[in-house]
Amino acid sequence: MKLKYLFPLFVATLALAVSCVDEPVVTLLDEIQVSSSFVAISEDGGSTSITVTARDSWTAEKVTTDKDPVEWLTLSSTSGSAGESQITFSAQKGNGRSAEVLIRSGGKTQRINVIQGVIEVETAKAAQVNAAPDGKFFRVTGVCTKIVNTQYGNWYLTDETGVVYIYGTLDKKGNTKNFLSLGLEVGDEVTIEGPKSSYKGDPQMVDVTVVKINKSEVKVDSVKNEVLPAGGGEFIAYLTCKGEGISVDIPEDAESWLAISSIQSKGENVVVKFIAAANEGGDRETTLTFQTVKGSKKYSTETLLTQKGAIVKATVAEFLAAEVGLTQYRLTGVLTSIANQKYGNVYLRDFTGEVYVYGIADFQNKGLKVGDIITLVGKRAEYKGSPQMSGAVLEEVISVTPATIAEVLTKPDDPAVFYMVTADIKNIVNATYGNMDLKDGDSEIYLYGCYPGWGATGDFRKGLVEAKGLKVGDKLTVIAYKSTYKGTPQLSNGIYLSHESK
Repeated sequence: MKLKYLFPLFVATLALAVSCVDEPVVTLLDEIQVSSSFVAISEDGGSTSITVTARDSWTAEKVTTDKDPVEWLTLSSTSGSAGESQITFSAQKGNGRSAEVLIRSGGKTQRINVIQGVIEVETAKAAQVNAAPDGKFFRVTGVCTKIVNTQYGNWYLTDETGVVYIYGTLDKKGNTKNFLSLGLEVGDEVTIEGPKSSYKGDPQMVDVTVVKINKSEVKVDSVKNEVLPAGGGEFIAYLTCKGEGISVDIPEDAESWLAISSIQSKGENVVVKFIAAANEGGDRETTLTFQTVKGSKKYSTETLLTQKGAIVKATVAEFLAAEVGLTQYRLTGVLTSIANQKYGNVYLRDFTGEVYVYGIADFQNKGLKVGDIITLVGKRAEYKGSPQMSGAVLEEVISVTPATIAEVLTKPDDPAVFYMVTADIKNIVNATYGNMDLKDGDSEIYLYGCYPGWGATGDFRKGLVEAKGLKVGDKLTVIAYKSTYKGTPQLSNGIYLSHESK
């Protein structure tokens, strides 16, 4: 079945005009933002403008759903500089046409959907939408199973064939950022219309219009103990059920540690209690589904149960080899580089390897610097196939003080105080353990051990000189503490940070 989709131009134009005055930015990308991600042009032809705000220079490219060049659409500009710019979209008389404009800046892409006149809307299932080319318009009916953003209206629609992610939902007047006015809740059956798009290869529907909401006959009103402790305990769900009885579905992967202890009902009020076993692994979660029937229709709603787990102490190598998930890992190593000072994106290295940390909470107030020895707790994540730590929380810091050899020689012995020293290698005494004489100007000091990284013990301490190709004359940066041996001061148990070859 095919329907006709007529975009109300006057509403769209009014929405754009209002948003440009009151709230000129409606997207979430930091690098590039636009006043609207949807542009409608009259069937008789005309122009519509949007505002682009970019941190860096930007380019714009027109594409159709099959990625061929677009002849009917004209852009006032296909490039611009940092700051605020305006792009005008123009077309001659035409009907039933759609295109996409890709605005790229700072390694990110903002997609603008453009339509002219009447667009055919095809009724489809979730699986068909996900497999379709970008730019096609669909009408889909399914159940709202999860809401992730209540301002823009980002949520998941599920039917018997699969799940569609909805990125942006328009209100009854066609405006954005007013999702709550629709009254849509998890469990409701909803019919939507809108264009298929994709983000980083993942399918989605963008800025959809809600055609109909059929309120669910069962919903979760509240829960008690939404996050259970590692030791286990009771989770309670309070529901309203207007259907004929209720059934509960515990996913198969949670059946070994979660069970129903009781179901109590009084009129439309239902209380379901669960008991969770102790968790000796990492954090875990499961989605509980509640179902009812009324007449010939089935209704369902969901809620999420999370249980804390043990924090797994790991080396960087063990962390990199782990699976992406909720498990919390504790890593300790040297902060070798700060990639983003604002968000706390850094690199952490121990004796087994180095890992990228995507953001340390409240980083700007921590006073961290390159060379500090830090302990982080976070999750194993991944971005475009590259492993990283996410949600990192700083647990402990050993502050490392940059110092010259002359300054170190004046300090008292203390194995808890670390210095970062940069000096020339004067002599390699023991290549196996990295014992060497260092020289900085007129000052010299003996380095007793230079190891691959923090945490190295036993044989893991050996072989750095050969592995890094260190030689006399190279400039070495090492982290170590001051000690004394037979009356002679030295740097002990050094941690390699970097070197410059002669």
